[in-house]
Amino acid sequence: MIVLGTLLEKLEDTLHFVGCLGLVIVVALINADILLRLFFNEPVQFQFEFTELYLMPALATLSLSRVFRDGGHLALDFVPEHLPGLLGRAVAKLRLLLPAAFFGAVTYMSGKFALHAFSQGDVEFGVIDWPLGWAYAVVPLGCGVLALRLLYDTFQKEVLETTQ
Repeated sequence: MIVLGTLLEKLEDTLHFVGCLGLVIVVALINADILLRLFFNEPVQFQFEFTELYLMPALATLSLSRVFRDGGHLALDFVPEHLPGLLGRAVAKLRLLLPAAFFGAVTYMSGKFALHAFSQGDVEFGVIDWPLGWAYAVVPLGCGVLALRLLYDTFQKEVLETTQ
């Protein structure tokens, strides 16, 4: 399990880096567009489509698992975090398994959508013809890794020990 945890952490860190890099690219493109419009009356033609189709989904999904692992997520708690006994163990597992099921479903549906876009050669026509399969692929990737993280955390020894 330790090797799996290490691999999962490396994958999360890599996806988080790519997501953060996407944010830097968004900032650079928007500022370049503003400055080029202001000083040269020449916009960055592809900026809006590239940001909308590729960068924003990456920003929204690629860091999900790393942020969860670091405890930086938002949560609505309506049950105490630590309950004793069997009930506590069941609640602790459900707190992870229910979101894992949700993000697993999102991964499945968005993966089907991305696979369809790849197989059909779907394209968004614009300044550049953008292949949509790659644009859609980041959602199942980010959500899938989060589902794996939730499943992994469900069966970790610490989760089981903190509820006893």
